[in-house]
Amino acid sequence: METIALKDVEALIRVALEEDIGEGDVTSQAIVSPEHRSEATIIAKQEGVICGTDVVRHVFALLDAAVIVTPLVDEGAKVHPGDAIARCVGPTTSILAGERTALNFLQRMSGIATHVRRVVEMLGGSGIRLLDTRKTIPGFRKLDKYAVRTGGGTNHRMGLYDMVMIKDNHIRAAGGIARAVALVREHYGSRYLIEVEAQTIDEAKEAARAGVDIIMLDNMNPALIKEAVNAINGRAKIEVSGMVNEQMIRQIIGCRVDFISMGAITHSVKAFDCSLEFSR
Repeated sequence: METIALKDVEALIRVALEEDIGEGDVTSQAIVSPEHRSEATIIAKQEGVICGTDVVRHVFALLDAAVIVTPLVDEGAKVHPGDAIARCVGPTTSILAGERTALNFLQRMSGIATHVRRVVEMLGGSGIRLLDTRKTIPGFRKLDKYAVRTGGGTNHRMGLYDMVMIKDNHIRAAGGIARAVALVREHYGSRYLIEVEAQTIDEAKEAARAGVDIIMLDNMNPALIKEAVNAINGRAKIEVSGMVNEQMIRQIIGCRVDFISMGAITHSVKAFDCSLEFSR
Protein backbone atom coordinates (compact mmCIF):
# COMPACT_ATOMS: atom_id res chain seq x y z
CA MET A 1 0.00 0.00 0.00
CA GLU A 2 1.28 3.47 -0.84
CA THR A 3 2.24 5.89 1.92
CA ILE A 4 2.02 9.63 2.51
CA ALA A 5 5.34 11.47 2.18
CA LEU A 6 6.21 13.96 4.91
CA LYS A 7 6.79 16.69 2.32
CA ASP A 8 3.16 16.43 1.26
CA VAL A 9 1.75 17.03 4.74
CA GLU A 10 4.44 18.79 6.79
CA ALA A 11 3.06 22.32 6.41
CA LEU A 12 -0.48 21.17 7.23
CA ILE A 13 0.69 19.22 10.31
CA ARG A 14 2.67 22.18 11.59
CA VAL A 15 -0.38 24.43 11.28
CA ALA A 16 -2.51 21.86 13.10
CA LEU A 17 -0.01 21.45 15.95
CA GLU A 18 0.38 25.20 16.36
CA GLU A 19 -3.39 25.62 16.36
CA ASP A 20 -3.82 23.07 19.17
CA ILE A 21 -0.70 23.49 21.29
CA GLY A 22 0.04 27.19 20.94
CA GLU A 23 2.47 28.18 23.69
CA GLY A 24 2.18 24.80 25.38
CA ASP A 25 -0.09 22.16 26.92
CA VAL A 26 -0.68 23.92 30.23
CA THR A 27 -2.53 20.97 31.79
CA SER A 28 0.15 18.37 31.09
CA GLN A 29 2.96 20.75 32.03
CA ALA A 30 1.43 21.18 35.47
CA ILE A 31 0.75 17.48 36.09
CA VAL A 32 3.34 15.38 34.23
CA SER A 33 7.10 15.39 34.69
CA PRO A 34 9.08 16.04 31.46
CA GLU A 35 11.05 12.84 32.17
CA HIS A 36 7.97 10.63 32.45
CA ARG A 37 7.56 8.09 29.64
CA SER A 38 4.49 6.14 28.56
CA GLU A 39 3.18 3.61 26.07
CA ALA A 40 -0.18 4.26 24.44
CA THR A 41 -2.24 2.41 21.85
CA ILE A 42 -4.72 3.78 19.34
CA ILE A 43 -7.78 1.54 19.52
CA ALA A 44 -10.61 1.17 17.00
CA LYS A 45 -14.07 1.69 18.44
CA GLN A 46 -15.99 0.72 15.33
CA GLU A 47 -15.66 -1.43 12.22
CA GLY A 48 -14.00 0.33 9.32
CA VAL A 49 -11.01 0.85 7.04
CA ILE A 50 -7.82 2.37 8.43
CA CYS A 51 -6.08 5.21 6.64
CA GLY A 52 -3.56 7.71 7.99
CA THR A 53 -1.16 5.79 10.22
CA ASP A 54 1.77 7.39 8.39
CA VAL A 55 0.31 10.82 9.11
CA VAL A 56 0.08 9.90 12.80
CA ARG A 57 3.75 8.96 12.66
CA HIS A 58 4.61 12.27 10.95
CA VAL A 59 2.67 14.25 13.58
CA PHE A 60 4.75 12.85 16.42
CA ALA A 61 7.99 12.99 14.41
CA LEU A 62 7.52 16.74 13.93
CA LEU A 63 6.40 17.27 17.51
CA ASP A 64 9.04 15.15 19.26
CA ALA A 65 11.30 12.63 17.52
CA ALA A 66 11.55 10.76 20.85
CA VAL A 67 8.00 9.48 20.34
CA ILE A 68 8.13 6.25 18.35
CA VAL A 69 4.96 5.32 16.48
CA THR A 70 4.52 1.75 15.24
CA PRO A 71 1.51 1.03 13.01
CA LEU A 72 -0.08 -2.31 13.94
CA VAL A 73 -2.27 -2.67 10.84
CA ASP A 74 -1.65 -1.96 7.16
CA GLU A 75 -3.14 1.04 5.41
CA GLY A 76 -6.46 -0.04 3.93
CA ALA A 77 -6.93 -2.86 6.45
CA LYS A 78 -10.39 -3.52 7.82
CA VAL A 79 -10.61 -3.39 11.61
CA HIS A 80 -13.21 -4.12 14.27
CA PRO A 81 -13.99 -2.57 17.66
CA GLY A 82 -11.13 -3.21 20.08
CA ASP A 83 -8.47 -3.75 17.41
CA ALA A 84 -5.13 -2.02 17.99
CA ILE A 85 -4.23 0.39 15.18
CA ALA A 86 -0.90 1.85 16.30
CA ARG A 87 1.38 2.02 19.33
CA CYS A 88 3.09 5.18 20.60
CA VAL A 89 6.04 5.05 22.99
CA GLY A 90 7.89 8.07 24.36
CA PRO A 91 7.68 11.13 26.62
CA THR A 92 4.22 11.30 28.14
CA THR A 93 3.91 15.07 27.68
CA SER A 94 4.64 14.75 23.96
CA ILE A 95 2.15 11.93 23.45
CA LEU A 96 -0.51 13.99 25.23
CA ALA A 97 0.35 17.10 23.21
CA GLY A 98 0.07 15.33 19.87
CA GLU A 99 -2.86 13.05 20.68
CA ARG A 100 -5.72 15.19 19.39
CA THR A 101 -3.98 16.34 16.23
CA ALA A 102 -2.92 12.81 15.33
CA LEU A 103 -6.41 11.43 15.97
CA ASN A 104 -8.07 14.23 14.00
CA PHE A 105 -6.10 13.27 10.90
CA LEU A 106 -6.61 9.53 11.43
CA GLN A 107 -10.35 9.82 12.11
CA ARG A 108 -11.05 11.92 9.01
CA MET A 109 -8.93 9.83 6.67
CA SER A 110 -10.24 6.53 8.00
CA GLY A 111 -13.79 7.89 7.79
CA ILE A 112 -13.32 8.64 4.10
CA ALA A 113 -11.69 5.27 3.40
CA THR A 114 -14.48 3.45 5.25
CA HIS A 115 -17.25 5.17 3.26
CA VAL A 116 -15.42 4.63 -0.02
CA ARG A 117 -14.88 0.93 0.67
CA ARG A 118 -18.59 0.48 1.39
CA VAL A 119 -19.55 2.06 -1.95
CA VAL A 120 -16.88 0.17 -3.88
CA GLU A 121 -18.17 -3.08 -2.43
CA MET A 122 -21.69 -2.10 -3.51
CA LEU A 123 -20.42 -1.62 -7.07
CA GLY A 124 -19.01 -5.15 -6.89
CA GLY A 125 -18.11 -6.60 -10.27
CA SER A 126 -20.04 -3.99 -12.27
CA GLY A 127 -16.86 -2.42 -13.65
CA ILE A 128 -18.02 1.03 -12.54
CA ARG A 129 -15.31 3.02 -10.79
CA LEU A 130 -16.04 5.39 -7.89
CA LEU A 131 -14.54 8.86 -8.37
CA ASP A 132 -13.99 11.64 -5.87
CA THR A 133 -14.47 15.37 -6.53
CA ARG A 134 -12.81 18.67 -5.58
CA LYS A 135 -15.23 19.05 -2.67
CA THR A 136 -12.52 18.73 -0.03
CA ILE A 137 -11.48 20.78 3.00
CA PRO A 138 -9.08 23.50 1.79
CA GLY A 139 -5.54 22.28 2.37
CA PHE A 140 -6.58 18.66 2.86
CA ARG A 141 -6.97 17.64 -0.78
CA LYS A 142 -3.92 15.37 -1.01
CA LEU A 143 -4.93 13.62 2.21
CA ASP A 144 -8.60 13.33 1.23
CA LYS A 145 -7.75 11.92 -2.19
CA TYR A 146 -5.16 9.56 -0.70
CA ALA A 147 -7.89 8.28 1.64
CA VAL A 148 -10.18 7.71 -1.37
CA ARG A 149 -7.49 5.60 -3.04
CA THR A 150 -6.89 3.70 0.19
CA GLY A 151 -10.58 2.83 0.35
CA GLY A 152 -10.47 1.49 -3.21
CA GLY A 153 -11.80 4.52 -5.07
CA THR A 154 -10.27 6.40 -8.01
CA ASN A 155 -9.13 10.01 -8.01
CA HIS A 156 -10.73 12.42 -10.45
CA ARG A 157 -8.69 15.52 -11.32
CA MET A 158 -6.59 16.88 -8.48
CA GLY A 159 -7.41 20.50 -9.32
CA LEU A 160 -8.13 22.90 -12.14
CA TYR A 161 -4.71 22.31 -13.67
CA ASP A 162 -4.58 18.64 -14.67
CA MET A 163 -7.71 18.04 -16.75
CA VAL A 164 -10.22 20.06 -18.80
CA MET A 165 -13.70 20.00 -17.31
CA ILE A 166 -16.22 22.04 -19.29
CA LYS A 167 -19.09 22.86 -16.96
CA ASP A 168 -22.34 24.78 -17.37
CA ASN A 169 -20.78 28.21 -16.82
CA HIS A 170 -18.02 27.50 -19.36
CA ILE A 171 -20.68 26.42 -21.86
CA ARG A 172 -22.62 29.64 -21.33
CA ALA A 173 -19.47 31.75 -21.66
CA ALA A 174 -18.46 30.00 -24.90
CA GLY A 175 -21.93 29.98 -26.40
CA GLY A 176 -22.34 26.22 -26.53
CA ILE A 177 -20.62 22.89 -26.01
CA ALA A 178 -19.20 22.59 -29.53
CA ARG A 179 -17.68 26.05 -29.35
CA ALA A 180 -16.22 25.42 -25.87
CA VAL A 181 -14.60 22.16 -27.00
CA ALA A 182 -13.23 23.83 -30.14
CA LEU A 183 -11.66 26.62 -28.07
CA VAL A 184 -10.01 24.12 -25.73
CA ARG A 185 -8.56 22.15 -28.65
CA GLU A 186 -7.38 25.32 -30.33
CA HIS A 187 -5.62 26.34 -27.12
CA TYR A 188 -4.16 23.01 -25.97
CA GLY A 189 -4.41 20.53 -28.82
CA SER A 190 -4.55 17.03 -27.35
CA ARG A 191 -2.61 17.89 -24.18
CA TYR A 192 -5.51 17.28 -21.78
CA LEU A 193 -8.43 14.91 -21.50
CA ILE A 194 -11.68 16.78 -22.09
CA GLU A 195 -14.76 16.13 -20.01
CA VAL A 196 -18.08 17.90 -20.56
CA GLU A 197 -20.92 18.28 -18.08
CA ALA A 198 -24.30 17.49 -19.67
CA GLN A 199 -27.56 18.28 -17.90
CA THR A 200 -29.89 17.24 -20.72
CA ILE A 201 -30.04 14.53 -23.39
CA ASP A 202 -29.43 17.16 -26.08
CA GLU A 203 -26.27 18.33 -24.31
CA ALA A 204 -25.06 14.73 -24.03
CA LYS A 205 -25.60 14.28 -27.78
CA GLU A 206 -23.75 17.52 -28.56
CA ALA A 207 -20.82 16.51 -26.36
CA ALA A 208 -20.67 13.11 -28.08
CA ARG A 209 -20.66 14.74 -31.51
CA ALA A 210 -17.79 16.96 -30.38
CA GLY A 211 -15.72 13.85 -29.68
CA VAL A 212 -14.89 14.54 -26.03
CA ASP A 213 -13.27 11.91 -23.84
CA ILE A 214 -15.78 11.83 -20.98
CA ILE A 215 -19.37 13.01 -20.65
CA MET A 216 -20.67 13.71 -17.16
CA LEU A 217 -24.39 13.16 -16.79
CA ASP A 218 -25.24 15.67 -14.09
CA ASN A 219 -28.28 15.34 -11.85
CA MET A 220 -30.07 12.84 -14.07
CA ASN A 221 -32.40 10.18 -12.73
CA PRO A 222 -31.86 6.52 -13.76
CA ALA A 223 -34.35 6.72 -16.63
CA LEU A 224 -32.60 9.73 -18.15
CA ILE A 225 -29.21 8.13 -17.58
CA LYS A 226 -30.26 5.10 -19.63
CA GLU A 227 -31.57 7.38 -22.40
CA ALA A 228 -28.34 9.38 -22.41
CA VAL A 229 -26.19 6.22 -22.51
CA ASN A 230 -28.10 5.05 -25.57
CA ALA A 231 -27.72 8.46 -27.23
CA ILE A 232 -23.97 8.59 -26.58
CA ASN A 233 -23.70 5.04 -27.96
CA GLY A 234 -20.13 4.34 -26.89
CA ARG A 235 -18.62 7.54 -28.31
CA ALA A 236 -17.27 8.65 -24.92
CA LYS A 237 -16.74 7.37 -21.41
CA ILE A 238 -19.69 8.20 -19.15
CA GLU A 239 -19.66 9.57 -15.62
CA VAL A 240 -22.74 9.97 -13.45
CA SER A 241 -22.70 12.75 -10.87
CA GLY A 242 -25.14 14.71 -8.75
CA MET A 243 -27.86 13.26 -6.53
CA VAL A 244 -25.83 10.05 -6.24
CA ASN A 245 -26.38 8.23 -2.98
CA GLU A 246 -26.11 4.60 -1.98
CA GLN A 247 -29.76 3.92 -2.79
CA MET A 248 -29.42 5.39 -6.29
CA ILE A 249 -26.22 3.41 -6.95
CA ARG A 250 -28.21 0.18 -6.99
CA GLN A 251 -30.27 1.60 -9.87
CA ILE A 252 -27.24 2.92 -11.78
CA ILE A 253 -25.30 -0.37 -11.80
CA GLY A 254 -27.22 -1.69 -14.80
CA CYS A 255 -26.99 1.54 -16.82
CA ARG A 256 -23.67 0.79 -18.63
CA VAL A 257 -21.75 3.77 -17.25
CA ASP A 258 -18.03 3.92 -16.51
CA PHE A 259 -17.81 6.15 -13.43
CA ILE A 260 -19.83 7.41 -10.52
CA SER A 261 -18.58 10.52 -8.71
CA MET A 262 -19.69 11.36 -5.18
CA GLY A 263 -18.87 14.60 -3.39
CA ALA A 264 -20.25 13.20 -0.14
CA ILE A 265 -17.31 10.85 0.36
CA THR A 266 -15.12 13.87 1.17
CA HIS A 267 -17.44 16.80 1.96
CA SER A 268 -19.67 14.94 4.42
CA VAL A 269 -17.21 12.70 6.24
CA LYS A 270 -18.33 10.73 9.27
CA ALA A 271 -15.23 10.51 11.44
CA PHE A 272 -13.97 7.03 12.21
CA ASP A 273 -14.33 6.36 15.93
CA CYS A 274 -11.06 5.57 17.70
CA SER A 275 -9.17 6.62 20.81
CA LEU A 276 -5.66 6.71 22.25
CA GLU A 277 -5.38 4.76 25.48
CA PHE A 278 -2.38 4.67 27.83
CA SER A 279 -1.23 1.26 29.01
CA ARG A 280 1.64 2.42 31.22
